[in-house]
Amino acid sequence: MFNINLCTICSKFAPQNEHDFNSYVSEKIDWKILDTFRNSKKQNRQKDEMTSKASEGILMSRPPLGYDVKDGKLTPNIDASRVHSLFKTFLARKYSLNSIAKNFALSTNGLKKVLTNRTYLGEIKFDGKIFKSTHRPLISAEIFYAVQRKLREDYLRENN
Repeated sequence: MFNINLCTICSKFAPQNEHDFNSYVSEKIDWKILDTFRNSKKQNRQKDEMTSKASEGILMSRPPLGYDVKDGKLTPNIDASRVHSLFKTFLARKYSLNSIAKNFALSTNGLKKVLTNRTYLGEIKFDGKIFKSTHRPLISAEIFYAVQRKLREDYLRENN
């Protein structure tokens, strides 16, 4: 239109007379707005690529306690037994979350993150979705879900 190419959305809203059209185009060419749009598009592409990798079982963040990344794959490290011990201690505990966290050199929030991390089940969570992975789980589903029940019960007891 008037020798200027617009995207399909802009062309639908573009005025039909040349004077109004030129004003419309000058508003659309604000570089700050264009940069924001370009960055948004780039981020969407990046997120799509990361979701695709997560669906293949590839971790999109740094490895959690108990794992290292070798050749692009999660592999258990020396702290794997520490993670297992942490889950077992929490289930058998007669201690506060705070004391368990201190015993394992973690913050209370750090302890909760470890106890709720689905990576230990052999899964990858990304963008609110859970994907099956190929890495070796550190915790059995039975132990993991028992911990989740206990966390929920403790939360309900503290907040009622």
